[in-house]
Amino acid sequence: MDEAPVVGLTTYREVAAWGVWNARADLLPTEYAAAVEAAGGVPVLLPPVALASAATRVVGRIDALMVCGGADIDPGRYGAEPHARTAGWRPDRDAWELALLDAAEEAGLPVLGICRGMQLMAVHAGGSLDQHTPDLVGQDTHSPGGDAYGEVDVRTEPGSRLAALIGERTTVSCHHHQSVATHPGFTPVARAVDGTLEAMEGTGDRWSLAVQWHPETRVEIGLTAGLVAAAREHAARGGR
Repeated sequence: MDEAPVVGLTTYREVAAWGVWNARADLLPTEYAAAVEAAGGVPVLLPPVALASAATRVVGRIDALMVCGGADIDPGRYGAEPHARTAGWRPDRDAWELALLDAAEEAGLPVLGICRGMQLMAVHAGGSLDQHTPDLVGQDTHSPGGDAYGEVDVRTEPGSRLAALIGERTTVSCHHHQSVATHPGFTPVARAVDGTLEAMEGTGDRWSLAVQWHPETRVEIGLTAGLVAAAREHAARGGR
């Protein structure tokens, strides 16, 4: 039996409370790791690391990378001034995940970006973000506020990798006030009914896909299953 592929998941670094403790912690909602495990992969959490060589070393030891959700990206990373609603970016996480994407590209590693992960993948490729999507679409459907997710209907592009994984239409759970504006090297493969870009995939042979929604919250296995399958193929080719 083949070994289960190892999928690295990027994490938050936040102040958190548990038991008697209230301290800085490296954490991630359980749904991400549970989705990877359900798809037959082994999840490994990747907190921000400042060591220059760390990203290359980590990528050499995993079979796929999932860039997970989180805070806004520093607008300076794409040459913009902060919008009034852009706040709380994490320079350590931005730097770490961009380094991971550099190393993943060099190694041909399969990558899935989720929410912030999609935005970071666009910025990594030289793209830019719309910093407050409600300014464009006139409503807050994509992020109703607090810990609530918005329900958004999306339509996928026929013939895309994404469509093969999840079908032509689906309803997704969103929690984002920013969205991708430009995305060099990526093809748009899903949009919401209001026109917001909800997914993109790389134009080359490497498995590189990103979605603006949170598939892990619906135990939606299609995307994660696709990533784990790509991870297994990468490992079989001698990726690590």
